[in-house]
Amino acid sequence: MSGTLAINGGEAVVPKGMIKSWPVITDEDKQAVMDVFDSGHIHGCSAPQAVALQDEWTEFCGCKYALVTNSGTSALHMAVAGAGIEPGDEVITSAHTYWSTAAAILHHNAIPVFADIDPDTFTIDPVDIEKRITPLTKGILAVHILGMPADMDPILEVARKHNLKVISDACQSHGAEYKGKKVGNLCDGTGFSLNRSKNLTSAEGGLYTTNDDAAYQYCSRMREFGEVIVPGQERQYNASVLGWMYRSVEFCNAFARSQLKRLPYNNGQRIEMSEYLTEKLKDIPGMSGPYTPPDRKPVYWTYTVKYDPAELGLDVDAKTFRLRAQKVFAAEGMTVGPWQHVPVPAQSVFQQKMGYGHGCPWTCCYKGNVEYKVDDYPKTWEFLATHVRVGAVHPPNGMDLMERYVEGFRKVMGQASEWAYREDLA
Repeated sequence: MSGTLAINGGEAVVPKGMIKSWPVITDEDKQAVMDVFDSGHIHGCSAPQAVALQDEWTEFCGCKYALVTNSGTSALHMAVAGAGIEPGDEVITSAHTYWSTAAAILHHNAIPVFADIDPDTFTIDPVDIEKRITPLTKGILAVHILGMPADMDPILEVARKHNLKVISDACQSHGAEYKGKKVGNLCDGTGFSLNRSKNLTSAEGGLYTTNDDAAYQYCSRMREFGEVIVPGQERQYNASVLGWMYRSVEFCNAFARSQLKRLPYNNGQRIEMSEYLTEKLKDIPGMSGPYTPPDRKPVYWTYTVKYDPAELGLDVDAKTFRLRAQKVFAAEGMTVGPWQHVPVPAQSVFQQKMGYGHGCPWTCCYKGNVEYKVDDYPKTWEFLATHVRVGAVHPPNGMDLMERYVEGFRKVMGQASEWAYREDLA
């Protein structure tokens, strides 16, 4: 294959049509969904597929309870509510996450406060969490981001010291482990997403896990309009608490159950491909793979690499280098680009404090005065400037594609001095 870059007329490293999309859908998956039509049950919290999925997920995570929901965001809201967070309470979470993590806090009229990250693992920094605690802080929402578990022991230690609840966002980390325990069984409550892109998918949905009896009972009512609905008994149509409509549908539940059978295998494939790339990148200047602490087992919702133009002797800032590299890699048939552009607290909803109404919950039930200063999260900014995700590091893609990726990394980075200063690529 020619060494000429594709942007200069050379042959692309990855040919069109080689990359396959996620998820892998089998005949068994299709049959599981079709069987719902014949079951006589297409929705309901006590429907057979919902109950079975909950039982299977508790067994998988090693936790006591699970509730299936209609989205990862609703599952996170349930985690916030189940932890006893009240309107106006502050909950500390990561500046590096998808913004639904913070939205789930706002949905309960609580106030997100953001902490910076550990630059090595890109998860929330326990030291910075403690710096953000005020008399109004009532909880910590840790994020197991991009498939990497957060450093839970020091987070839990901070929580015990300050009498705080700890919940977690595992929407991108199904099956990830911290010190040998699954991420659904590490704290007071955890939310998972079953969105199409996730390691475990139902097309759209979520799962909430907890070991707390009271949280489980509350969230069971919260999920279905605040009612207590007992299977086999006449429905009373009496809401005991404010609830939402967070029910899932049986087609999605059946699809998730079928996908769950292959989750360990699919995660194993992601891990094998990711570890292969990390090892090969050690010999390619200007790029490096992610660091994995010995006490953690990530599941690589997406594979992340770091750019270092200085290692190549290039006098160009990391962000400019990233933007130009994205176009060069795209020409080679490779998706190598950012997942997020700014820390969550730098997004407009927080800069303007516009939740709903006239700025609620900041103006309607909050006695503090949190400020979302964009410069308060330097490690998150640095991470976003220097790191990118590599697409399609998942089944049904395999090692043949990973070998081409390595070839592409070598080709593009080996000629970085040719494109790094090109203004037409900015």
